[in-house]
Amino acid sequence: MVPDEASQFETSEMLATFLASTPLLSESWRLCSMAATAPPGSFVTERSGGGVVYVAFPGVQMVVGSDSSWRNLVPLDSIGDVPLFSSHRNKEGIGPVMVHAGMLNLFWSFFKPFQNQMLAIMENSNTKSIVITGHSIGGATASLCALWLLSYLQHIPSSVSLSVLCITFGSPLLGNGSFSRAILKERWGGNFCHVVSKHDIMPRLLFAPIVPHTAQLNNLLQVWQLSMTAPHFGKLAVQISDKQKAELFNFVMSYLHAATQMGEGSVPIMFHPFGSYFFVSEEGAVCVDSSTTVVKMMHLMLLSSSPACSIEDHLKYGDYVNKLSLQFLNQKNSMQGNIPESSYEAGLELAVQSSGLANQESAIEPAKECLKMTRRMGPSPTQNAARLAVRLSKVVPYRAEIEWYKAWCDQQIDQMGYYDLFKRRRGFSKRDMKVNMNRRKLARFWDNVIDMKERNELPHDFEMRAKWVNASHFYKLLVEPLDIAEYYGKRMHTTKGHYIKHGRERRYEVFDRWWKDTMVTAEENNERSKFASLTQDSCFWARVEEAMDWLNGARSESDTSKLAVLWDHIEKFEKYAMKLIENKEVSQDVLAKNSSYSIWVEDLKELRELKAKVKRFPHNFAREVVPK
Repeated sequence: MVPDEASQFETSEMLATFLASTPLLSESWRLCSMAATAPPGSFVTERSGGGVVYVAFPGVQMVVGSDSSWRNLVPLDSIGDVPLFSSHRNKEGIGPVMVHAGMLNLFWSFFKPFQNQMLAIMENSNTKSIVITGHSIGGATASLCALWLLSYLQHIPSSVSLSVLCITFGSPLLGNGSFSRAILKERWGGNFCHVVSKHDIMPRLLFAPIVPHTAQLNNLLQVWQLSMTAPHFGKLAVQISDKQKAELFNFVMSYLHAATQMGEGSVPIMFHPFGSYFFVSEEGAVCVDSSTTVVKMMHLMLLSSSPACSIEDHLKYGDYVNKLSLQFLNQKNSMQGNIPESSYEAGLELAVQSSGLANQESAIEPAKECLKMTRRMGPSPTQNAARLAVRLSKVVPYRAEIEWYKAWCDQQIDQMGYYDLFKRRRGFSKRDMKVNMNRRKLARFWDNVIDMKERNELPHDFEMRAKWVNASHFYKLLVEPLDIAEYYGKRMHTTKGHYIKHGRERRYEVFDRWWKDTMVTAEENNERSKFASLTQDSCFWARVEEAMDWLNGARSESDTSKLAVLWDHIEKFEKYAMKLIENKEVSQDVLAKNSSYSIWVEDLKELRELKAKVKRFPHNFAREVVPK
């Protein structure tokens, strides 16, 4: 078998088998059933063996808010005093994280007692895992509760070791695309498992939007939503006529179909799947974690349904859960003697059979194509990241040679330092040529890393991994001063403008964001006992060059208003530089006797002395030209 033959759906079918063989699903559903009979506004908590605590939310709760709130999206930045997705709120290209307004209102009605319960549970050292579960609307509440707990655990001391798993049954969609992407970025996708039956319309309901010209269907959507959340679900569901059920089913199906199309005919969707989806049918189950594939599977499985069973199926999760283990055993036995030669094909056959689509001739090929989409052609993002790590180790010698060059510069008798020696090089020495070549090789490597990330060829959380954040940050601090020296050494600022606004490479801006998004405030406040090995502001020398320009301007400027602006810039930079030096956040080459910064400090001192003399004896300088 070739190395890339292992497929996502193969793994998904195995994961489904494993999950079905554990008590997680059966225990979760049992607790959901208990929650359904609990008093209104309450949830069920139960401690199981092995340090596992289950928390179950009922699906027979009314959504809090106006009749229209259940269709609106509202921002979700924090829960209580715990920030959510804090490292991604300001990231470029990612819109605001938003969730279903009505479900968020419902969550708030449970939050305080849930928070108090969790804090008490976590004080018990025997607690190892918390499983949060819910049926129907209760699944959305469970997801938000799990999200708060994951965020809370992220903000408390790492000594607390607790696993969190959220299992929902027939839960509606909850948030927008940014919500789904933010969960991936935080590496929380594996903490959410949504069980969706073949015919259940509830998880598909929010693909259909509220639109002005379909008032009757809008009313049906709201009646159906209320019937799903009301205490007397069964009675209300029966009261919906067959005609109304058919209208609702066809309306949802039309938008679900449009959501699966690419290009012409496709429609943007407000709500997006997140986490893993555990699709169950009479024949078995299959796990899918690709958002695109989840939508297509929802559509394909509902195609074989009818308006009546799409509503009734919402209450049958207990039957599916009880049959799952036996279904998987029978399924594997039925394939004996008919197993495809390739494990890829075997995984595909098992996945299609488990989805319940194997008996529908017209659905088999679309289902196979849909499941094949989860299999990435070529290396996976994880494989790419591993290979990139090997390539990083191969460029480390280039970085090391630049470090040696910096150490050599610091030892020179001319005391100019790293930045100025490279800036004033003539390019003829072997050492200078080697450093310049290494600078270019490292730039190509890191530009390629960014390109791969933007082509989605690397894991979603790649820029949060300490290995890559630290490596990119060290590269920036070490090499960007050389780029600045090259820029000003070739006098590019005279035609393009100063470096920070007009010459800085995009990779450094990206690495600034990576570092800022993962920087730990506690570490930032640690006092240094000696100067840094590398100046912590990689643009420090560009700021020095701008300050030199301001100083030259102040020498010759006669316009008092312009002169005041120049002195304001000069004094602000002076304070900034002194703060860096006091905090020992600069390397010693900054303070070298003949460095650009040291020369600037001396020039500033002289200009201030001259300025003081002019102010004290203005008649002596009336006809003198201020020296440049």
